[in-house]
Amino acid sequence: MKTARSFVTAWVTVPGRPLAVKRSRLSVAAGLTACAQISGPLESMDRWLGVVESGKDWQVVFKTQSRLLFNLEALVIANHPCDTPQFLVLPIVVGSKKYLDWLGKCAGTPPKSTTRRRSKTH
Repeated sequence: MKTARSFVTAWVTVPGRPLAVKRSRLSVAAGLTACAQISGPLESMDRWLGVVESGKDWQVVFKTQSRLLFNLEALVIANHPCDTPQFLVLPIVVGSKKYLDWLGKCAGTPPKSTTRRRSKTH
């Protein structure tokens, strides 16, 4: 195990799988995240302008370094269809040394290719 002071996860929801895939690809291609994991659909309930609403969303969890958060948030907000997109950040407190070394190496460095399939590390 390794202390992970500089690593975080950013949680975002979007109203559709194609949007989740697009944001994930944009963030990884820009080198802002080491990876993005997509799950859904999720049933969401919220209060918007005083009215309780529900709908289907997709969740994206980005894994990155703290120093990249402002740029990641700007990318997510600039490409998001909602007026008030969810962008929540949680620290990664501890993780396996091998995984955190990989995360530190990949987040902040744009990939050489977007088509090559990687080995399963996460």
